[in-house]
Amino acid sequence: MNYPNGKKSSSQSLRKKEKPDFSNRGMTLEEDIAVTNEYYRIANIANIHKKPTPVQIVDVHYPKRSAAVIKEAYFKQASTTDFNGIYRGSYIDFEAKETKNKTSFPLSNIHQHQIDHMKDCHHHGGICFLIIKFSLRDETYLLPAENLFHYWEAQFSGGRKSISYLDIKSKGEALPFHYQARVDYIKVLDKLYF
Repeated sequence: MNYPNGKKSSSQSLRKKEKPDFSNRGMTLEEDIAVTNEYYRIANIANIHKKPTPVQIVDVHYPKRSAAVIKEAYFKQASTTDFNGIYRGSYIDFEAKETKNKTSFPLSNIHQHQIDHMKDCHHHGGICFLIIKFSLRDETYLLPAENLFHYWEAQFSGGRKSISYLDIKSKGEALPFHYQARVDYIKVLDKLYF
């Protein structure tokens, strides 16, 4: 039915709307991991937290007595990895990265100081890994540090500057999305290390 002004009724326009797109749930990988870690903590499964980035505050403005606005700040030092904590008596340390690339994960998304930190933790018996989300595929994988180190070193001797999606899929472990533990990496740790 059309109105006298020539416009279509709202019921006709509703029928022609496309299906909603749920590919981007409005959550980033780090937010999903934070929700997962909170679930682990409340359920007494593990105690893992996001590490704060050390910042040196240089200039602060006080527009009101009860409020402060940071005007200038600098990173005190290079950050290590995103998350650390403890699970079943073992130290856990990992980095989380997202990529919009469908075919590979660029190694330029990781920094040498992060690799060095993970190597040190791994050397002392810690469990280290990388969680990689392929945003356009809506797929997330856990790649153990031992595999990551191989790719990192290979790039300096003529190897690829990225890890192919197929290699991550075969050498890593898929992390399906769940309601409470959105990025349920503990199940993979149980499979690989315990």
